[in-house]
Amino acid sequence: MECALIGSLETVRLLRCSVVAHSRKKPVIGLLGGIGSGKSTVARAFGRLGCAVIDADALAHAALEQPQVKRQVVELLGPGVLDEDGRIDRGRVADSVFADASKLAGLTEIVHPVVLAKAQSFMETYRRNLAVRAIVLDMPLLVEVGWHTKCDRLVFVRCDREKRLARAKNKVFGKKNDAEMRENLQISLDKKIRLADNIVENNSDESALASQVADIFSNIVANT
Repeated sequence: MECALIGSLETVRLLRCSVVAHSRKKPVIGLLGGIGSGKSTVARAFGRLGCAVIDADALAHAALEQPQVKRQVVELLGPGVLDEDGRIDRGRVADSVFADASKLAGLTEIVHPVVLAKAQSFMETYRRNLAVRAIVLDMPLLVEVGWHTKCDRLVFVRCDREKRLARAKNKVFGKKNDAEMRENLQISLDKKIRLADNIVENNSDESALASQVADIFSNIVANT
């Protein structure tokens, strides 16, 4: 009888712990910063601390593979954005839209709803996952699409302009588009840094960066 009672009490305790874990707010951390600043590196550092990372660039790339999205993009930009295998070439897309504001707006209307819907779905899934300590939004247009309002903490990744541009050369920007052109179409870095709750300096090595991220995350967890 006593063993049965102890077992029942333990079951109740575990159930209560489960309810608390499910109801505990998962902090949402949004990353801000210029192109090539190292936001994805910071996101990976948060990931190693038990955070789930939502990579909007990866979601956008996946969206372009969807038949309906692909058809709309080709209708907007023409068949010239397709490569020899009939797949959308992101470099060609970049060349087209960053030279024409109306095309950029059109592409945004096609791709962003798909990306944001998927990101929202991931957020809901991660909130239910007990192994996830926090959710990180690695989203280049976080402020532009208004998703910074979904965040409990905004972290700005600051890096010297020369280093950022050097890193950006390794990305797929297209033939005519450089990081400066793309960045000029976004909300200014000055405004984004004013929105930030924390700043990570990324002008040193990755270990120094990871140390800053760990300190910020400890503070976030302690205050959530």
